[in-house]
Amino acid sequence: MDNSLSLLRRGLDALRLTVPDGGPERLTAWSAELLKWNEKVNLTAITRPEEVVDKHLLDSLAVVPEVAGARHLLDLGAGAGLPGVPLLVALPDLQATLVDAVAKKVAFIKVGGVKAGVAARLKAVHARAEGSPGTEGLPVVDLVIARAFMDVGRFTRLAVKYLSPGGRVVAMVGQVPAASELDDAASAAGLEVGSVRRFTLPLSGDPRGVVVFHVKHP
Repeated sequence: MDNSLSLLRRGLDALRLTVPDGGPERLTAWSAELLKWNEKVNLTAITRPEEVVDKHLLDSLAVVPEVAGARHLLDLGAGAGLPGVPLLVALPDLQATLVDAVAKKVAFIKVGGVKAGVAARLKAVHARAEGSPGTEGLPVVDLVIARAFMDVGRFTRLAVKYLSPGGRVVAMVGQVPAASELDDAASAAGLEVGSVRRFTLPLSGDPRGVVVFHVKHP
């Protein structure tokens, strides 16, 4: 864990991010629990501790600027709890609902939330998000996010069903789609592109992108 903690702090410095006191330790405790579970239950294809830090923790934390100020985040297809759990650690005023269709992943989200010290602000839901928040037991929120969940066009059309007035949709992607594709994705969902940011992960240098969509004004 000590090496993971050092790598995480180095990555946070590279991203010019700070997290609350004790945050790095709680995040590395979360990653250690993930790797422990992964020995018995297949939660993630990433199994090297340094890759968990880079491609899970830092990848999630990199979008703090796009998420900051949100009150309640809905993470669609959260998997093992990403990006929701790291964002809860970084943003102590945030509430989050994480949903996934795979029961073992939802079980880990609950355990991981305890390890990360965010269980009081976290709700994990075992459901398949199909755009009916009322029947699915999912909230309508001011920020909907997903990390490489599905193509951007499908994601925006789904995400907007859970979006409160004035809210925003955040799409985390490996490669930023062409501007025309983003415009089409926004238009089909009654949204508009608010911002696009490209960056690289601090340890591996792998490319990433984050796109923010807002409700289109008349």
